[in-house]
Amino acid sequence: MTRVLQPEIALEKNLAAQIYHALEGDVVRFVLKNAEETSDDEYWRSHMEGHCMKADEKLLGNFYRMCMDVKRRLSFDEPVDFYVTGDSSINAFSIAAEDEGHPHIVNVNSELFNLMSEDELKFVVGHELGHLINQDTALRRLINFVYPPQVSQIPLTLQYKIHLHDNLAELVADRYGYIACGNLDACVTAFFKMASGLDLGKMQVSIEELLNNNSEHLDYFLHGGGMSHFDHPVNPIRVQAINLFATALNQEELDKGMDELIQILLKVGNHPLDEPMSIFVATAGIIAANVDGKVTKEEYEHIIGTLAGSHIFPKDFLDAVAKADVDKLFQDSVNAILSINPNLKPNLLEYIIGIMLADKEIGEKEVNFVYNIGQRMGLSIKEISIIFANMVQRNFNPSLDAIS
Repeated sequence: MTRVLQPEIALEKNLAAQIYHALEGDVVRFVLKNAEETSDDEYWRSHMEGHCMKADEKLLGNFYRMCMDVKRRLSFDEPVDFYVTGDSSINAFSIAAEDEGHPHIVNVNSELFNLMSEDELKFVVGHELGHLINQDTALRRLINFVYPPQVSQIPLTLQYKIHLHDNLAELVADRYGYIACGNLDACVTAFFKMASGLDLGKMQVSIEELLNNNSEHLDYFLHGGGMSHFDHPVNPIRVQAINLFATALNQEELDKGMDELIQILLKVGNHPLDEPMSIFVATAGIIAANVDGKVTKEEYEHIIGTLAGSHIFPKDFLDAVAKADVDKLFQDSVNAILSINPNLKPNLLEYIIGIMLADKEIGEKEVNFVYNIGQRMGLSIKEISIIFANMVQRNFNPSLDAIS
């Protein structure tokens, strides 16, 4: 039976759709198309034509023919112009054309020709074409327009999702790179060459040693608490992900192996308090919001907004907690938090009071609940009252219904 694995990653597709929808992609793209006098296309075309060397049959013919072969392997028939830039940095990039029918741009820095074999270059070019196939540049353009870098701050929840999407998009592009060269060893050595800048052949480093070394580093991220903070996944993840794509016997085996790697990318924090604090925020929020018998939109958003600081998918996390034994999880989380840092008692109570104040109403049941929880944490009536008073003064606004 033929082994057929898809280069797409379902979570990456879902995130791209969510981000596009959240930023009103259709509307913004229409407005931009009709409003911009000078497009990115013109800027990049001028830069590449003026400062770089364009490959064709006569000029850099071998590289051009290699690029055409990669295009064929990826069944990508849209026009692409390939360039080489005199640059000692080990890098390549792609720029998607804004208008249909216009050529995309793929650039390879000259240093890669000094360092990489033909198969490794095919992997690099295939990776960049993968970004074009996956339409990553179009989404990045939209993000940068709505939230210009160094000017606007992206909301935290959206920020996390964009970061996760960018990491997953790199793994998808890596898969296209593998399809382009068909050589797993070349993919692996390309990663290590880009990371180290070393010619591994001259250094007499074998592929077996590279894979063993990668497994050791990956174990740190899987079990030692390491995180992937950057726009590109850390190399141990990328190497293992491409190894899985090349060797998995079927889609189920591939997805299972990828799930473990994606868990690393889902990490937002790495402090011992992160897990119990997340559970506390969810359970305390559920309990506090239900004290008066109804959960308002404002209370729900307050809980989700707080969880967004520690979870990429706060709604999913809250839903999962709500299906468990909420009361037990709440008590366990309080015990765990206070065993690590007993000084957090006021902070925990402030969060609960914040839930109470979110709907701009303070009922007797809610007040009694606050004092009961506070005393169970070991706070005195006076301490609870001071915390409550400060929260009311800082955060309480009566509803319009109460004053109309």
